[in-house]
Amino acid sequence: MASDREQWIQVKGQWKRRSEHFSRTVSADELSPGNNRECVDTVLDVLHLNMETLKDIQGRLHDNMVRGLSKASNPSAVVKMFPTYVRRLPNGSEQGDFFALDLGGSNFRVLLVRLSGDNVEMKSKVYKIATEIMTGTGEQLFDYIAECLAEFKREQGLEDKDLPLGFTFSFPCRQNGLTSASLVTWTKGFSASGVVGEDVAVLLSEACQRKKVNLKIVAVANDTTGTLMACAITDKNCYVGLIIGTGTNACYMESLDEVELWNGDRDEPKQTIVNMEWGAFGDDGALDDIRTDFDKAVDGVTLNKGKQLYEKMISGMYLGEISRQAILALAAKKLIFNGVVPPELQKPWSFESKYLTDIEKDNSTDGGAIKELLTQLNCPSTPHDIATIRAICSAVSTRAAKLVTAGLAAVIKKTGKRTLTVGVDGSLYKFHPRFHSLMETFTRELVPEARVKYMLSEDGSGKGAAMIAAVSG
Repeated sequence: MASDREQWIQVKGQWKRRSEHFSRTVSADELSPGNNRECVDTVLDVLHLNMETLKDIQGRLHDNMVRGLSKASNPSAVVKMFPTYVRRLPNGSEQGDFFALDLGGSNFRVLLVRLSGDNVEMKSKVYKIATEIMTGTGEQLFDYIAECLAEFKREQGLEDKDLPLGFTFSFPCRQNGLTSASLVTWTKGFSASGVVGEDVAVLLSEACQRKKVNLKIVAVANDTTGTLMACAITDKNCYVGLIIGTGTNACYMESLDEVELWNGDRDEPKQTIVNMEWGAFGDDGALDDIRTDFDKAVDGVTLNKGKQLYEKMISGMYLGEISRQAILALAAKKLIFNGVVPPELQKPWSFESKYLTDIEKDNSTDGGAIKELLTQLNCPSTPHDIATIRAICSAVSTRAAKLVTAGLAAVIKKTGKRTLTVGVDGSLYKFHPRFHSLMETFTRELVPEARVKYMLSEDGSGKGAAMIAAVSG
């Protein structure tokens, strides 16, 4: 009976099954003295989502997907479900040389990609975008990109070569066609004027004309679509693409009959990849019942308050700050650091998401790496503090993985496929030690009828963009 009793805690006068918070690395002895273990778990219990709640979230996202796909309800839908006009997946016959441009943050890449069936050779160069260009005018931004393209072409001895270009533009866009996409809103610190509402392919083409760069843009897509395409080169069952990095998004192959926004031809193949822009799920209040005070505090220190609420519970940009908010709540109850938060952790964003990943990687008995990190932050590092930090990071990470998987369960069920692969890219998925295994576990519970494999993408933004250009030719 004693061991069974350990599986339950009392929360707000009710007995609940103990969440995962302490199941992996935290023992009762570490969280002594007294009832600190139960007190800490009570505070973190708001981050625990049971299977019933996850299935409910899955259903809510499905409803949002249907609204986004409907022509009548799309204008008011928060999950926009944009058709990408990418209709064909690689079949191994793709050949030729292509340029790819990958713009999705303060660094962008130019690539030369050589395709020969399943074999892909790439040469690339990374260019940094200065803050004054990110926040200047659209003409300055695209002129700078064109200048970098010209430099790369010269370095590759292709100055006079007019190769087709696949343009990965990883910001929310309304796709008007395969070679046309209008920016809906800037994210990731960009605010260049004169771009929102404009066709980014046209802006790039005009800049190339001004800078006398010969290029033929044959496809515009985002990194999520590129991820799907890059994985589909080697796995013919890949029908879903997922990004879990600084931000999060998903895409999947959908039947044209389901896409009421479709305005292209209806020739074979009667399908298109749909860019969900699922980070905005919950912006209409659909997730208010599971958003915690931690989440609301995080939203309050962001530039886009009230927007991308699903993303703010999942992606790498925000998990560190969610953890910091949990630290503040526990410190207020004197359950960590003896109730004193050092100045180093009193500023928003001071607890980086990298810290969360590093803490999750430390499975040692004494938490040596965690102790070192806490010392750097001028925090106490008693066994209790180390155990509590572990519990916080475990709870925040587990909830993020659950929310991603609940969303994917809706997508998987929407495809109607019983066997499929999800192509995944993004730093959180790549470097967090438990994210992949957590997603596999929760996927089996949420969609037991499907055989789902997660495949790490190899450069979806580069290779994927070239592959989109190849299948579109």
